[in-house]
Amino acid sequence: MLFYVSIKVTIPPETDPGTLEALKKEEVAHAAELEAQGKWLHVWRVVGKWANVSIFDVSDTTELHAILTGLPLYPFMDIEVTALCEMHPPAAKAV
Repeated sequence: MLFYVSIKVTIPPETDPGTLEALKKEEVAHAAELEAQGKWLHVWRVVGKWANVSIFDVSDTTELHAILTGLPLYPFMDIEVTALCEMHPPAAKAV
């Protein structure tokens, strides 16, 4: 199943800088693992924000939930998820 996921990160000002740097490194490593597994297909940064939009390919909503809640920066994320499906017939064939 494909999902469009919008993620916005908001770090409280009182967060320890050392803790934040460690979490960022963990996040990068974890994201790389998910990409290598073919779960995190695409990610685009949102200009001017600590935010991204992504496409995930997972077996179901339970797997996506586990992936998102397992992200090191998850406690600081505002996440919106939209399930995707193919258009039938595809737009190019409909013309």
